[in-house]
Amino acid sequence: MAVTGSDGGIPGDAQAMPDDHTKGIWQGVREKLRAEFGATAFRYWLDPVQLIAVEAGVARLGAPTRAMRDWVSQHYLDRIQAFWHADDSNVHFAEIVVVAPATGNQTRPASPAVKKSRPAGDVVATGTVAPPQPLRNPQISGRSVIASMSDDGISAALDPRYTFDNFVIGKPNEFAYAAARRLAEAESVPFNPLFLYGGVGLGKTHLMHSIAWHIRRTQPHRTVIYLSAEKFMYRFIRALRDKNTVDFKDQFRSVDVLMVDDVQFISGKNSTQEEFFHTFNALVDQGRQIIVSADKSPSDLEDIEERLRSRLGSGLVADIHATTYELRLGILESKAERQGVQLPQRVMEFLAYKITSNVRELEGAFNRVLAHAQLVGREISLEMVQDVLHDLLRASERRVSVDEIQKKVAEHFNIKVSDMHSARRARAVARPRQVAMYLAKQLTTHSLPEIGRKFGGRDHTTVMHAVRKVEELHGCDPSLCEDIDLLRRMLES
Repeated sequence: MAVTGSDGGIPGDAQAMPDDHTKGIWQGVREKLRAEFGATAFRYWLDPVQLIAVEAGVARLGAPTRAMRDWVSQHYLDRIQAFWHADDSNVHFAEIVVVAPATGNQTRPASPAVKKSRPAGDVVATGTVAPPQPLRNPQISGRSVIASMSDDGISAALDPRYTFDNFVIGKPNEFAYAAARRLAEAESVPFNPLFLYGGVGLGKTHLMHSIAWHIRRTQPHRTVIYLSAEKFMYRFIRALRDKNTVDFKDQFRSVDVLMVDDVQFISGKNSTQEEFFHTFNALVDQGRQIIVSADKSPSDLEDIEERLRSRLGSGLVADIHATTYELRLGILESKAERQGVQLPQRVMEFLAYKITSNVRELEGAFNRVLAHAQLVGREISLEMVQDVLHDLLRASERRVSVDEIQKKVAEHFNIKVSDMHSARRARAVARPRQVAMYLAKQLTTHSLPEIGRKFGGRDHTTVMHAVRKVEELHGCDPSLCEDIDLLRRMLES
């Protein structure tokens, strides 16, 4: 097996051949993929993917073309990693490179939705789409994706789709985008740290990858490390176990740019917090850049030491709000343009109106519609979209999260979101907390124990008491009744 010269990164004869145990795990992963995604999708996209090697906790796979590598990485890599980690806990990541097909490999079958006479990537008037083309970004190749993971031995892989050019700007994210762009283009440290926060799937990780790509392309002499807080903790624990903390400190305190994603993960992890705090101080003292992301603002992070919270909020804090209809429509139009497909305008407007939870779910809906058109050959229409996405559309009819309820109630009653999880019993805090529990019971499908856990690990009986208390007051306290009705309308709108 030889890696292609243009996209492959590691010659085939330099790879250690996988042993029988590893091959068995890969076969098990393949069967799970076939069961989850179906025989047709498996045959077309996943069957041609080959196992190359497993090294240093990374499963390395090979795809015969760049287009297939990009498509599998975008749509199936998360599931491959999850299935593999379930069978072998030592493997935490998977990556896909371009390799020449081995002799005797089956060629990829033609898509049933594409006629041979139609140019690849075209869309007929009915909306049936051809197979996707490779990502058109000359700055990012297969080698650069691999390099981002292996050059320093620490940094996680960067997604080639996540660049500034591919980021759609709107009112909810324009400030965060401007801050990220300013930092990426600066040769000195403009603000330290840059703290990005927002809900799931709103673009935090996209901006962090964009910063890393830009710095690596324009200032290649600077050392950039991007990783999740979970991976930071994992490496710190391993250094403690191996009694090698000196090397760990040297690795993280000698970089030019340190980027830590989802820092809320180290909540309650006191030893990891302490090490991250000292790493943070060492880098700031040396004038090195730090970029952090989380799902909440520094002041609202739970179980984080006060000194670390203070440090995280000492630079520039930029939040990303929930998407607007205009931004969602722009994201769909941009995604369709990048993939060289055309969808009926009514379909894109329908998706932008209905899928409101986050960008990741919106893109997932877009991909499902395209894949269905490719594999089944069905015309893309409003009726087809409603049929294909019936489960997602039904779930989106009333999708209110407990976190959203807590945030709205806290804003309305002028208290901190952290008060929702605290043990404070003052009436000014306890009553809004009870209202939030009541609304969580009314507007979500969570059970009482699940709601209790969202409110600082409280017992389900506490939630029951709160619901009963608010129901009693609802009939005799006009002011509270108005508050609840207003909050309900805001949450359901």
